[in-house]
Amino acid sequence: MVQTRQPVNTAGRDLKYRRFLINEAQGLLTRLSQMQAFETSMPMVIAAAIPYRAQKNIFELMRAGKELLATKVRRFIDRMEQPHQMHTEKCQAAYAVLKLQFNALLDQFDIFADVVSQRGENETGVWVAGLDVFAKDVLKMERFLLDAPPLICYLDRGHGAAIRRARTRLPGGDENPVAVIKIPRERMVASGIGSSLVHEVGHQGSALLDLIPSLKPVLEDLSRRDTARGESWRLLNRWISEILSDFWAVSFLGISATTGLMSVVSLPKYFVFRAVDNDPHPFPWIRVKISLAFGKLIYPEDQWHRLEQLWESMYPKTGLKPTALELINNLEATLPSFAKLVIEHKPLKLKGKQLNQIFPYHQRQPHQLRAYYRQWKNDQEVMKKQRPSLVFAVIGQARADNVITPFAENRILTSMLRHWALVNI
Repeated sequence: MVQTRQPVNTAGRDLKYRRFLINEAQGLLTRLSQMQAFETSMPMVIAAAIPYRAQKNIFELMRAGKELLATKVRRFIDRMEQPHQMHTEKCQAAYAVLKLQFNALLDQFDIFADVVSQRGENETGVWVAGLDVFAKDVLKMERFLLDAPPLICYLDRGHGAAIRRARTRLPGGDENPVAVIKIPRERMVASGIGSSLVHEVGHQGSALLDLIPSLKPVLEDLSRRDTARGESWRLLNRWISEILSDFWAVSFLGISATTGLMSVVSLPKYFVFRAVDNDPHPFPWIRVKISLAFGKLIYPEDQWHRLEQLWESMYPKTGLKPTALELINNLEATLPSFAKLVIEHKPLKLKGKQLNQIFPYHQRQPHQLRAYYRQWKNDQEVMKKQRPSLVFAVIGQARADNVITPFAENRILTSMLRHWALVNI
């Protein structure tokens, strides 16, 4: 007996499928409406609030993203409710795109939620608001105005700091309206946090000055012309982004930038000397040496040589393979010329000025920082009137000189962070 196939009710199946997608899209609209503005959902004391300009930019970004996505979802629902407007496969593809856009918006929301929600933590929120003020200060240059974006900080677990720079792309392709700086929680509160924070702000500053595209052609040319040290120049070119950020830290903080860096990269010897191909970071041993090279050039004093001797005693070059030793020796020989090249560089953005003309290290020589500490140590009211980066440089120099204990350092810097948060209201 021959069986006959029952006709498939494609119209009914298509209707059910469209109804399924409409329900899913309406669910997206419901969840979208549950995304409350941070201003109405995050509890914090006033002193812990993120800067107004940053709040406004984040609010506008999230509001525009929600409105645009809601409009797209409603249009999708309208098309689903009209038969024969879209083929089934196209319906599914259009809904899949909406889901991806919704998840990208959630990713953006979570980036800023991590920052804003922490401001509700007792004490921590106020400290981090003080760090916002500190971060803003290290984009204030001498006789040059940077078009600085808002900067906001937060604490997180982990060993190193990081930055999501302003004017880069967020998930979904939107432009980030603020710089978001992650600081390791284990570095709060001590002068070493300054090294991490200023390094990350240095990434933003270098981008604003177009330093990397300005320096790279110079270094590439040197790697071709200097046959004896071509490999050294090639590596320095590869590492230039991280190096410029370390230079930024040394220029604002003096020796505490290098001691803070040493604290971060003090690892088992194998990792300290391990050079990884294509890593944008210099391997730890030479990275400290580069920081020292900048310090010796712009703050000429014996303390840098003593710190260098300490680093070499912690991680002697004995036992290295001949090829590794040759590479390190060539890099060391290149560093004085390299450091001089960087500080005397004239990027187009500076219109004829050298880099060393816009950083404040001329007023932050070690003897000056020591004099400030003697004047301020018993009078915090005077200290409160100073730039945050100068205060961190002074306290960091005092720690390097062993004239202040870690307990006193913590007490002073905690007080300063609270003060900066309060005056920024």
